[in-house]
Amino acid sequence: MASLLDFVSVLVLLSSACGEEPDPAQENVSPVINLTLDPRKKMLTWNNRRNVTWQECKIDTAPSCPTSPIPQVKDNGTYFCVFPNCVLHRGALLTINVTADGDVFQQELAFHNSGKEGSRAVNFSCLIYNVRFMNCSWMPGPAAPADVQYHLYAWTSTYEDHEVECPHYLVGSTGTHVGCHFDKLAEPKSTDNYFFLVNGTSQETAIQFLDFTPFKATEMEKYNPPANLTISYNGSHHIVRWDNPEMRFDISSYILCYELDFQIKGSSSKRHPVFQRGSEKNVYLIPSAAARAENTFRVRVKYAYKDLWSDWSGTLHFAGLPEPDFRGPPVALVGLVVGAAALLVTVLMFLCTRFSLRQKLFPPVPQVKREATGTLVFLPEVSWDSDQPPLASHEPEDILTVEETPSSASGQADIGWAPHGSENVPPEGPAPAV
Repeated sequence: MASLLDFVSVLVLLSSACGEEPDPAQENVSPVINLTLDPRKKMLTWNNRRNVTWQECKIDTAPSCPTSPIPQVKDNGTYFCVFPNCVLHRGALLTINVTADGDVFQQELAFHNSGKEGSRAVNFSCLIYNVRFMNCSWMPGPAAPADVQYHLYAWTSTYEDHEVECPHYLVGSTGTHVGCHFDKLAEPKSTDNYFFLVNGTSQETAIQFLDFTPFKATEMEKYNPPANLTISYNGSHHIVRWDNPEMRFDISSYILCYELDFQIKGSSSKRHPVFQRGSEKNVYLIPSAAARAENTFRVRVKYAYKDLWSDWSGTLHFAGLPEPDFRGPPVALVGLVVGAAALLVTVLMFLCTRFSLRQKLFPPVPQVKREATGTLVFLPEVSWDSDQPPLASHEPEDILTVEETPSSASGQADIGWAPHGSENVPPEGPAPAV
């Protein structure tokens, strides 16, 4: 009987083994397990229960565009992705895509900021001042209950496990924390980023938290006003000088921006400000003509790419400085103009009177008689027609009459001349024999 029962049991086991088929649900299940989000670190972690050949992580936070960082792995085999530049207090959708055994799997995690809508803190801001202190401030949310209490946490590294709660809260009139003072900051580094998280508690309802993108430390500093303002005069310009402020971080002075404010004391009109980039030695030149004893000057500074201005420096007055001599240049100018005018008048007078003056100084020489210069005067050669002078000739002509006389003993003839219109006069000397 016992043998029969054993045989039946063996048949049942065999039939069960032969009839068992693989569960299709086990083959299609996602290998991703333990998908969790740490909202403070903004870190998504998960494990894979079997081998995967490809995986990616993605976060979608409206209204920002989706972000897909590269997954990393810890020493214990846990995978993670960090989203430091994302804001989670408005909610987020996180997605893991993996490939295992040739199949693609997707797993999602919807994150919601639990608590009453409108209860989180608003108008949050932080600044570093006096090189080593930091102040943060905020206001209660519009829908926050009367008994709400806020708490601020800060840290300087995405992977830093140790966070610091505000050491000195600033309390509003209702007893609610509305600010924080940090009097001990860590050693400064120009690469520092500050992370902040403000959450809250209430007896009435849950309070939403408030998070931010990282605060770049070098852009958070409010500088002290520029110091050691001086004004000197070099004879042509007033020279304004000032020192760069003391800074928490070791950055170039060229990254600073200065606003120079020049005004006339007691005047209602405002001059436009002057902006100037920083340098090792800050200098600004003011022409003498633009400066008066009643003028004033002040300056402030900021990080070039932020609008966090320092307070104004003390006002510096131009009174007491040597006044430029404004009488010299006008007198010289008037002398120059008078000299130029006198020279111009002289030239004009010369041009207008040069010919009459020349005639008075050098009168023309009277015409020399032809008797003395006849042989030197060039007479144009003209042709006579029928023993008549040319019609164009209006001046009296000297006519030479040739008269034949008896030959002298030598057999030569004497030729005499007489002016036109006069009687022939025989040459002096003894009369020729007839």
